[in-house]
Amino acid sequence: MAYQKLQAARAALVTKSDTVDIPNPGNGAVEACVLYIGTGGILRVLTAAGDDITFQNVPVGFFPVQVVRVFASTTTANNIVALW
Repeated sequence: MAYQKLQAARAALVTKSDTVDIPNPGNGAVEACVLYIGTGGILRVLTAAGDDITFQNVPVGFFPVQVVRVFASTTTANNIVALW
């Protein structure tokens, strides 16, 4: 099981994309992050392990899955913040 931090050192607004992964603002590299969902809905992500998965009815709050991309297609959740 991957170690997951309890606090974040960096944060950035997520730009949903079907082709581009979420870059870490500290170094520009693609590193898995957890999310904060500001407006709930459907959330389609690419996990750190490479799984393309769609979550239904995601509520507002922290989303404790290691992700590298939030897809623009299918995702209706908004105001998403990536946390590293």
